[in-house]
Amino acid sequence: MIRLFWATLSFMSRLPVPQRWSRGVEIDQYVRGIVTFPVIGLLLGGLSGLVFLFIQPGGGIPVAAFACVLALALLTGGLHLDGLADTCDGVFSARSRERMLEIMRDSRLGTHGGLALIFVLLGKVLVISELAVRGNAMLPVLACACIAGRSAVVMMMYRQRYAREQGMGNLFIGKLSAQQVLTTLILGLVLCFAGLHLRGVLAMLATIVLVWVLGCALKRTLGGQTGDTLGAAIELGELVFLLALL
Repeated sequence: MIRLFWATLSFMSRLPVPQRWSRGVEIDQYVRGIVTFPVIGLLLGGLSGLVFLFIQPGGGIPVAAFACVLALALLTGGLHLDGLADTCDGVFSARSRERMLEIMRDSRLGTHGGLALIFVLLGKVLVISELAVRGNAMLPVLACACIAGRSAVVMMMYRQRYAREQGMGNLFIGKLSAQQVLTTLILGLVLCFAGLHLRGVLAMLATIVLVWVLGCALKRTLGGQTGDTLGAAIELGELVFLLALL
């Protein structure tokens, strides 16, 4: 399981994980690493929170909020943001299902994707700033936001179908067991409770509901999920969690 954790961390982030730490883990085994998603969220969110704490004394709350959002984007290599942009470009194109999926594969950024990135990133900066102004402890807030987003994304995978014939999202979509889903969600809820007590649990429950509704909507529109929609769910899940804390 330790090797699987390092392999999943390398897949989900740009942290420099030595290759020997995950040696022997085959690509088709990655689905078993889904239960480590909350821990990966804890690590990435904790690093983002440390950036906030480091910048805030000298730069002020708005600059610190900007810095921690930027840090998280860099830590993930913009992987989930790219999924958000591609999903919005495709879904809001108002084309046929096949054309939507083609647009989502296009590496060029469209108007809808650009607007989605602006609103989500700006929304995160503003909500984080407001939470800090209200006296919230930002390290657990940011850690729990990342935990919730990466835990709730299992709702986009369980009993779903992959909308394309092949792709990285096919490693997880439709491959999860009920036990894996429950383990991931319970671990996420426990970590959120440890960080923010009942507020964290309620905010994560709101995130789970949002991701489930999003999954149902995208299933009707696209006929299933893709790696891009998973990334979109993680980004929107983080934002919803932060908004719920307000």
